Amino acid sequence: MQVVIAGAGVMGRLLAWQLARAGHRVAVVDPAEGPAQPGAAAFTAAGMLSPLAEREHASAEVAALGWRSLALWPAIAQALGQPALVRTAGSLLLAHGPDLGAAQRVLSRLPAGPQPLDRAALHALEPALVPDLKAWLLPGEGQLLPHELLQALARQAPDVDWFWGRRATCVRPRRLELDDGQWLDADLVIDTRGLGAQPDLAALRGVRGEVLWLHAPGVALHHPVRLLHPRHRVYLVPRPGDIIVVGASEVESEDRSPVSLRSAVELLSAAHSVLPGLAEARIVHMETNLRPALPDHQPHLAREPGLLRINGLFRHGWLLAPALAEQVLDHV
Repeated sequence: MQVVIAGAGVMGRLLAWQLARAGHRVAVVDPAEGPAQPGAAAFTAAGMLSPLAEREHASAEVAALGWRSLALWPAIAQALGQPALVRTAGSLLLAHGPDLGAAQRVLSRLPAGPQPLDRAALHALEPALVPDLKAWLLPGEGQLLPHELLQALARQAPDVDWFWGRRATCVRPRRLELDDGQWLDADLVIDTRGLGAQPDLAALRGVRGEVLWLHAPGVALHHPVRLLHPRHRVYLVPRPGDIIVVGASEVESEDRSPVSLRSAVELLSAAHSVLPGLAEARIVHMETNLRPALPDHQPHLAREPGLLRINGLFRHGWLLAPALAEQVLDHV
């Protein structure tokens, strides 16, 4: 088949790579100037793979797709020749003592799985964390490196025709129009544009998220950490090079301006409250992006002859992409 994909976020790149490997002829259209240029929400994500923790607010369907993706990601990274880009060693859920009641309410909404950690067990896993935190291990959860995986997916698909710096202005069954008026014909068009698809999905909206990167030499963090917080789902995610990513706000706004003072203070204060070694960390990067969301916060797949639309992945793009791609491959 000839397949044209609009959008080169994680969903578009993963589908392009897999469809090309399956023998289809694939073209991808994206407004970014190249595969390494940030733009898609997938670039900003911390890369946590947390189907259990996301059950606090997400549906059982999202969690089931997430567990399926967790099973698929290691094999994808292996096939890309980059197995170290995905880790599934579990994550930690933390709460301060005064927030224990709120934590128990959250835990009551989660299926069986979180394992309580006493002071000694927490210290054995993460000695740099404040020792008197309330903590639970979420086994099987993991993380990945978004920038490296996005570039690997593009680099390992040399047979794909990449239309970088081009915008899809009209997406129709079996046809896609570029911003210069050129039409690309195909047996199947797949629309993964995220917020770029707002003209075709009236209910689609952007939800603002902000993250900060800290350079913290000597501060050892071995697992992704999620702190139960009154305002935000605060996470700390370790990355190579002594980097710890802290996020993320969730604001009902399509404002793409820089990180706000309030978000930076709240997120960093929360991070420092559980990992005191961050006191001398340096802020090396701050970033804002918009998550594509629908009113029910569920992923949206719409099929018609010659056209497939995938959108509304919200904060779960990396968590859901492999499972959704599997469904698309079955459909193709």
